[in-house]
Amino acid sequence: MTELEKGPKGRRRGRGARERILSASQQLFREQGINRTGMDQLCAAAEVSKRTAYQHFTGKDELVAEYLRRFDPSVLSGVFDRTDLTPRERLLAAFDVPSTTPLCPYIAAAVELHDPQHPASQCARDYKKAVAARLADTAREAGAADPEQLGEQLALLIDGAAARTRVLNADAFPAAAAIAAVLIDNAIPATAGDDRRRECREFGPVGQTPPRVNDVRKVQPERIQSHRPA
Repeated sequence: MTELEKGPKGRRRGRGARERILSASQQLFREQGINRTGMDQLCAAAEVSKRTAYQHFTGKDELVAEYLRRFDPSVLSGVFDRTDLTPRERLLAAFDVPSTTPLCPYIAAAVELHDPQHPASQCARDYKKAVAARLADTAREAGAADPEQLGEQLALLIDGAAARTRVLNADAFPAAAAIAAVLIDNAIPATAGDDRRRECREFGPVGQTPPRVNDVRKVQPERIQSHRPA
């Protein structure tokens, strides 16, 4: 039988305390930030005592790292694991992010913590590298001449758009997607011709020359189903 104890509201709490703590952290860290969320508030939201919290986590640092590890463990599977899209379409789908989406939690954590040695900072680095790797793998499927370079370029665009959207309070992802479309098409050799032209139908009739970088603000690629959590 599971050992039970009384939480802050006087209710008996047992198995599942760890999950409640993590669930509370996901909500509070996302809504108000890591530094503004104290362990007292977390414990109250999770309905556990601080003693129970420290039985599951040695401290807040460990809890923050676990929060990040659990946030998106499959690394954008809603984009990269889709079988109904071509590789090029999956690359563009990574930019279909609702303007109301909060700042990327990995960026937010790295900014708040100010410590590259913090375990959560390491989680953030690992995640961002994993995103770039998945972009590179998809770019390779699309036939990119240098998929690693394209993956890094697209990862930079995604993070830049996320930060700019937050700072300006205006959706920067449509412009980022237009730039991404140019980068993708320039990276795919002409031998990928037929499929590439078919996928570029949003730019005009089949065979029309893709827009140059100077024209990217005129491009509005078709939005693809959103994948990011609100």
